[in-house]
Amino acid sequence: MQLSPTHRASFSIGTEAAARRVVDVLTEVFFEGDAAVAAFERPDGQWDVTLHFAAAPDQAGLRELIANSAGNDVAARLAFDTVEAKDWVKASLEDLVPVPAGRFVVHGSHDRDRVAPNKLAIEIEAALAFGTGHHGTTRGCLLLLDHVLKHARPKRVLDLGTGTGVLGIAAAKALHLRVLASDIDPPSVRVAAENAALNETGQYVRVIRATGFAAPDFAKSGPFDLVLANILANPLRQLAGPMVRHLAPGARVILSGLLTHQAPAVIAAYRARGLVPLRHLRIEGWSSLLLRKVD
Repeated sequence: MQLSPTHRASFSIGTEAAARRVVDVLTEVFFEGDAAVAAFERPDGQWDVTLHFAAAPDQAGLRELIANSAGNDVAARLAFDTVEAKDWVKASLEDLVPVPAGRFVVHGSHDRDRVAPNKLAIEIEAALAFGTGHHGTTRGCLLLLDHVLKHARPKRVLDLGTGTGVLGIAAAKALHLRVLASDIDPPSVRVAAENAALNETGQYVRVIRATGFAAPDFAKSGPFDLVLANILANPLRQLAGPMVRHLAPGARVILSGLLTHQAPAVIAAYRARGLVPLRHLRIEGWSSLLLRKVD
């Protein structure tokens, strides 16, 4: 069957956090099948957001939507064009090669056969770039998780702000233990649960919608001896107090989602509550931290 030309709208935006916000809005507005939304980080740190439509979109309405969610400057950069008939899902996957991180490899379905049998494969599709393993924060967390598992065997694991579920899935695959995963965003909760099932860890990874540590599930599932939190610097600082109340003695905490210059302030917030830094990975301008709660 011959494919019809695709209508495209694209713009650039400054940070991952800003890209995440506007993508969340766009995916809420456009039902599945109406538009395909993708966000990818550029080498200069900017993010490109692209929408593909089967039919011509309402340009004025889309520009207004982006102005309301990301500002007039971003909306002014919105560009429209028509592109050749193409399988865009397949094309987007071609540029996403498997990402190794210690014993883990994050890959798309198209690379399922390229993963070495001695690696723990985590299959995450490229609907969004957040949490596919191609960002330095996700890879940093996986490398630190691999380091932790060489020295300890956690019993109670929390993936806070799970996104695609990649970190919780990685812990479940390595440990074969139950993992609690939480996110504030309903679509992320759904996607993480679907990815857990796809990776045959659905029986281990339980995904809940929760803000911070407010849900009773945290007290029931804790105290945790391993927490993975790939969020952003300010929320990580604000969560230091609530998190420490849910940690077991000697617990390890892996934190990421912070720019390298933000790391000292985050470390200080957790040090003040009895956690000492053990390792600090810097990847592509992003920091990933491993801390341990003093017994």
